[in-house]
Parts: sequence; structure tokens; C-alpha cells
Amino acid sequence: MSEALRVPTMAEMMASGETPDILFWVGCAGSFDDRAKKITKAVVKILNKCEVKFAVLGTEESCTGDPAKRAGNEFLFQMQAMMNIQVLDGYEVKKIVTACPHCFNTLKNEYPELGGNYEVIHHTQLIQSLIDEGKLVVAGGDTFKGKKITFHDPCYLGRANDVYEAPRQMLQKLDAELAEMKRCRTKGLCCGAGGAQMFKEAEKGNKEVNIERTEDALEVKPDIIATGCPFCNTMMTDGVKNFNKEDDIKVMDVAELIATAADL
Repeated sequence: MSEALRVPTMAEMMASGETPDILFWVGCAGSFDDRAKKITKAVVKILNKCEVKFAVLGTEESCTGDPAKRAGNEFLFQMQAMMNIQVLDGYEVKKIVTACPHCFNTLKNEYPELGGNYEVIHHTQLIQSLIDEGKLVVAGGDTFKGKKITFHDPCYLGRANDVYEAPRQMLQKLDAELAEMKRCRTKGLCCGAGGAQMFKEAEKGNKEVNIERTEDALEVKPDIIATGCPFCNTMMTDGVKNFNKEDDIKVMDVAELIATAADL
């Protein structure tokens, strides 16, 4: 990729008298986790390529409060949420896209009761609409020809918000075989990171949830496990490593697969 990534901030845009169509909410994982940063870059490449007028909050973005709320600290969640709503409303933000289903669910379903009303979409929905509108052409779809991909449904994207088709429609553009796990869509199984479990030690039991979920994936013998969530990505990657399969099976976000296929 020759050209540099263009990532304007809301502050820069407002200073030059411009208003972006979409705010890209990066999220904590997408900002700080080295693996998740690659997903953020893939999304930005797609937005740049399709000339979508977007901006990020940059240092003005704070955690949505999802982990605090799931861990039972409602007070901290409301403090974080109110701070974010103040910033978002200050910039008169109307539409938000995020690559994290946790941020997506919290901004979409839990901010309204605190006065934060926005149109919130997941990056798979945005990318799918860009493909439908002909703005994004996955010309190099044969990059993944002959590969078998299985998609792991993130809990907060699938069962919590009924988004099942967008990621799958995108994957079907890749000329790869899409193989479903026995537990998928409404019957999907959690990767083990939800409910703030990502940030605490495992409790006593006979098997980690991500190991159980990775076993589901291994059953279909995939070349790639596709995800739509940075947490799921971490858990499935750890699961694949647990079975010493990291050389044979890649764990990639849907945005990374599309960006690769579109040669971005």
C-alpha cells in the first residue's frame, strides 16, 4: 500500500469548517492492542478507498464503559458514558461506525437512556453497504480461492443485535468456501471474553470457553477463522495456538479479509 492512511480527527474537521458523515469509533482494543490495531487500519483503508468522509475522536475518545457495566460497576459506566455523550453531542455526531461489537451494542442500545441518541452501525454493515453501492469492488476475490473460511458470530453482534447476514455476505465475495460451525448464528457460542471476562483470570472449571469454541471451528477444518470483534479475535487466536495450529489456521477480522482481497 503506497499512500499513507488518512485519519482526520473531529477537532481538525471542525476547525476547518467541515462535518464528517460518519464518526469512526475506534474503541480501546482498536486503539491500544497491537493485533486489533491491524483491524483498525483495515477499516481505515476501506474508508479511504471509498472516499467516505469520516473522522475519529482521537484522544477525546474514552472507553464506552462496556467492561465496567458488565463487571457490575454501573456508577463507573454512567460516568464514562456521560463524558462520551458530552463529547459526541458537542460535535453534533449523528452516525457512528465501530469495529467492536461491545462498543456497537453499548452505544446503540445503552447510551439512549442516558440521552445519547445516534445511528450506530457495525463495520461489517458499513462495508457490506459500500460493496452493495458499488463503491468497493473486491476485485482480488480470488486471493482466497480454494480456501475454507468459517465465521464466528460475536455475541453482541449476532444474538444481541441480530446482525448475521452482513459479515457472511461479505465473505461470500471472496470466492472462498464458507463453512458454518455446528453452533452458529442464533445458536452461536461465546468466545469466552464477553461480560468483562477478557480482563480477569479464569474461574475453576474443566475447560476454557475459548478452547471449546476453537474445537467447534477446528471441526470444519478451516484455513481461516473469520471474526468481527477484536476480543473474539484474541480468544480464537489463543485457542488456535493451544492446539498448535497457528501455522495452518489464520484468525482474521472480516475487514482484514476484504481489505486484502481488494488489494488495499
